[in-house]
Amino acid sequence: MAINLTSKKILIAEAHANLRETIKHIFGSLGARFIVEAESGVDAIAAMKKDKFDIVLCDYDLLGKKTGQQVLDEAKHLKLLPVNAIFMIATDEHRLGLAPNAVDNKPDDYLIKPFSLKQVSSLLEKCDNRKRFLAGIENEIDSGNLFQAIRNCEKMLELDNKSMHLQLLKMQAELSIKVGDFKTAAKVYQDILDKRELPWARLGLGVVAYCLADYDNAVNTFQGLIKQYPAMLEAYDWQVKAYEAMGNDRLALSSINAAVTLAPQSILRQKKLAMLADKTDNIDLAQKAYTAIIELGKNSIHRSFSDYSGLANTYLKSNAADKALEIAVKMAQQFKADPEAKLRAALLEIEIYREKGNERLVERAYNKICELNGQLNKQLPRELRLNMAKIFCLNDNREACDEILNDLVKTYVDDKLFMKETVALCNELIGENYVETLVESLTQELVDFNKEAAKLFKKGDIRGARGVFEQIAAKRPNNPKVILNLIKIILHDIKTSGASPEKIISTQSYINTAIQLGIAHDQISVLQTALDTFKNEIEQ
Repeated sequence: MAINLTSKKILIAEAHANLRETIKHIFGSLGARFIVEAESGVDAIAAMKKDKFDIVLCDYDLLGKKTGQQVLDEAKHLKLLPVNAIFMIATDEHRLGLAPNAVDNKPDDYLIKPFSLKQVSSLLEKCDNRKRFLAGIENEIDSGNLFQAIRNCEKMLELDNKSMHLQLLKMQAELSIKVGDFKTAAKVYQDILDKRELPWARLGLGVVAYCLADYDNAVNTFQGLIKQYPAMLEAYDWQVKAYEAMGNDRLALSSINAAVTLAPQSILRQKKLAMLADKTDNIDLAQKAYTAIIELGKNSIHRSFSDYSGLANTYLKSNAADKALEIAVKMAQQFKADPEAKLRAALLEIEIYREKGNERLVERAYNKICELNGQLNKQLPRELRLNMAKIFCLNDNREACDEILNDLVKTYVDDKLFMKETVALCNELIGENYVETLVESLTQELVDFNKEAAKLFKKGDIRGARGVFEQIAAKRPNNPKVILNLIKIILHDIKTSGASPEKIISTQSYINTAIQLGIAHDQISVLQTALDTFKNEIEQ
């Protein structure tokens, strides 16, 4: 029986008016009453910002330079699609042969042109049935309730739906990885592989090995997949991560370069290529990648002024100051309304004019930086602020340098990778004990807060103890011990004084943070189980 679209909101994005009419007629034959048309990618995004559509049929080739795939990427990035919406891309058979492996965001399905009413109806029905079946899982994922999503997976698996069985197992394993339950994920993947060799299950075992820091095993798994499935881009992506974790940036560069050769239109992979090429001093390759990124970025949500500054810096490294200045000027023109872009341009100007020996213009650029720093201050990305500290230190403005470094260390003291960069910079410019002294004072502050919270807890002032831990969490949002203690104190508060929606939501939010911080699954699962018990009591 054909799907009925009477109550559905539908967007048809197609460049040619006659084809739009044909498609409208097809959807109208299926009962559609609310249909919006778009002929370009820009129009499609504008329509999705205005309305929430149940179904989007988007041709790959649209008017303007934004493709159907870029429309999907932007819609997902901006969260313009409801969780249960169906997004289909219409394309020809030749492009379909490349598309599934080359994209970062996959549509729900593809329609091969030319297509008939029967084909549209059949595909929509298949997508709709899948969406309905998985709705209970997808809604929990969208809300950040990953443990509940896993439980919903388990319940759905008990229904023994043959057509959805592998999809459910795949979701269960991927969710298990996200919550740090690597043992369950590995078992699911291995059980599948024992029955049938599936590339995504083999990839999953490699991801588990990577997450467990078994990088040699991970690399071997990804290499095997690439040898067997040369177009499997996800295997390249994970291989890059594994090589980076091993500290082998040159092999990581080789892997991402191979992936970009397969999918040159992937802007995120081009960005990774540019970063690794720059890091390993492969200047020619970095320039080529940055140039490609800037061209791709003209129609992408991932367009960024940092790509211009990256390209300019590669020209500085190759002693091409005039070319670097040309890129800096283009960046300022392209992002003239963005003060951060102006700041990055001024930072480039310092290096460029110093290279050219023009101290007057160096000073002018430095004054511009001081002014913009006063305007933007903590709004800037941390990497840029670290660079600002370096500039201030080199210009003997220790007060401004210390202010930035003190704030960065306080905010990111629990981020090991960023602290490593900060320590390296400070050791080079200031002194070896600079960061260590700051960290010692922060450690003592944390001890004092814990003592205060413990004192209040012993007195029975649970709310007071929670308040202290929330103060710590605001200052140390990436500290696992702080987050775990805060979850435990709120759960104790619920146990002693009763549950409320605010407490439930707050606890779930902190549990989600704990998952993101990579806290061990066995620690989190106990807390999630306790919270779920309180949730059930409220619902009953």
